[in-house]
Amino acid sequence: MSESVIDIVAAPDHLGIPRWHAVTSPGSVAGVADLRPVMPFEYELPPQTAPQPGTLELNLYVQPQWRRRGIGSRLLAAVGAHAVGQRLIVETAPDSAAQSFCERHGFRRTGSGSHDLLSYCDVHHAWLGELVDVEHPGYRLRHWTGDPCGATSVEQLLRHPSGPGAAVVSAAEADGGVAAYVVAMTGALPQVRARQYGPAVLVGDRGQRLGLWVNAALLTRLREIHPHVEEIETRTADGDSDLVALRRHLGFRPLGRRLRYELTLP
Repeated sequence: MSESVIDIVAAPDHLGIPRWHAVTSPGSVAGVADLRPVMPFEYELPPQTAPQPGTLELNLYVQPQWRRRGIGSRLLAAVGAHAVGQRLIVETAPDSAAQSFCERHGFRRTGSGSHDLLSYCDVHHAWLGELVDVEHPGYRLRHWTGDPCGATSVEQLLRHPSGPGAAVVSAAEADGGVAAYVVAMTGALPQVRARQYGPAVLVGDRGQRLGLWVNAALLTRLREIHPHVEEIETRTADGDSDLVALRRHLGFRPLGRRLRYELTLP
């Protein structure tokens, strides 16, 4: 079937997330692309490679039977017309069709890491509670929920009152401010998988198991706020052996490798 019978249609979701569908003449969807803002604290990466403010995460998928017809390129062109001059970030599996697509379209590889998953059914909740109850003199736990639109740091989020929203934050605070934090983002129902970012611990506060503390607190808090969540996925940048050890201790198991690509749109 010729690509001329396929229309690229803007179809933003109920939250206003930019989205495009590649619609065939019978009305079925052959492919989809969407964009969402990337918050600076979302990626556990060295500062020199961390996404810049204003970066957008691109998700683009074409049904296998509709590939090699130019549909992915047309979806990317629609994205480019909408996000002129902005930077896109994409995560792919190695040796995948998505990796080949990125390389053909000028995306630059900027990082790699592991893709990990934790299932709540594998977690002993009383043990999590014990981890949360451990005292850390000089620090206090703080939680926040809401929508992080426009925030550039966890400190900005914590300045606002909690409310309904997709983000859940658990942080360790000291008199000097936030010492450690971890963030989870949930999707719209019926999605049962959340995505975790962190934990991150300030250099001067390391060695006190604050990362384990706030992560255990987040796992407990997330289930309380969003009981439909059954799994949590996360990414770990290559070379961060301490973070890998913490996640294995909590029960995260490796699912595979992920590559990160970026493209600055003209």
